[in-house]
Amino acid sequence: MESFLPATGFLYWVGVGTVAYLALRISCFLFTAVRVWGLGNESGVGPRLGEWAVVTGSTDGIGKSYAEKLAERGMKIVLISRSQDKLNQVSSEIMNNVGMSYEYPEYFLDIPDLDNTIKKLISVNVLSVCKMTQLVLPGMVERSKGVILNISSATGRYPVPLLTIYSATKAFVDFFSQCLHEEYKSKGIFVQSVLPFFVATKLAKIRKPTLDKPSSENFVKCAIKTIGVQSRTSGYFIHYLMASVTSLLPSWLYFKIVMNVNKSFRARYFKKMKKN
Repeated sequence: MESFLPATGFLYWVGVGTVAYLALRISCFLFTAVRVWGLGNESGVGPRLGEWAVVTGSTDGIGKSYAEKLAERGMKIVLISRSQDKLNQVSSEIMNNVGMSYEYPEYFLDIPDLDNTIKKLISVNVLSVCKMTQLVLPGMVERSKGVILNISSATGRYPVPLLTIYSATKAFVDFFSQCLHEEYKSKGIFVQSVLPFFVATKLAKIRKPTLDKPSSENFVKCAIKTIGVQSRTSGYFIHYLMASVTSLLPSWLYFKIVMNVNKSFRARYFKKMKKN
């Protein structure tokens, strides 16, 4: 009996600690939800950040929607696509949204034209972000204000096998953004890493928006509220819920689910190609 009591006391405190930890997690979750998605900072997004906004990848999808929303808030917009050689205007805000992905999930060594794919993904998803930032950041430092929005991906938050190179390049964008924010926030510059799940765009090859796969317009309508509030955001409330749930999964279960899903996408792609 004497040896049983200490064990009971130990289990009691383990239980108390677990409940306290869960209560803290839930409280943080609710606080973040109200602060970001309930209140947000939508009214603060506009010319006070700077007169001009340079938006890359602005001809379609998320980039186009950001350009439209920023213009609605009185900012002058310079539109940049992949074919533009250089910026024509030093901006007070930049949205790095030039992106490239796989045509379908595939094992690393089986990726078609692997050498060229590696070069393209790194050039478009990594080098372009660094170079665009290098062009506009000095002006922001000089004026002591500015915002940089880098579009990463949920695949940059969590490793995604069968999209290995893409996932790794988006992880670079996320880490790059977090580091920049810490380096330059004391100089009045806000750097945000946006990590969405699927959005209905041409890049994602999703035509019909759904609750968990919003149109680029609806995504940006939510994401713009987080500017100046979160330096790292999912951008969309449902995606925030999805990221929160994903973070609770043990890694072995997460990888099992992702592998099965991407194998299914891969098989569906080959089946479709065979029919054609």
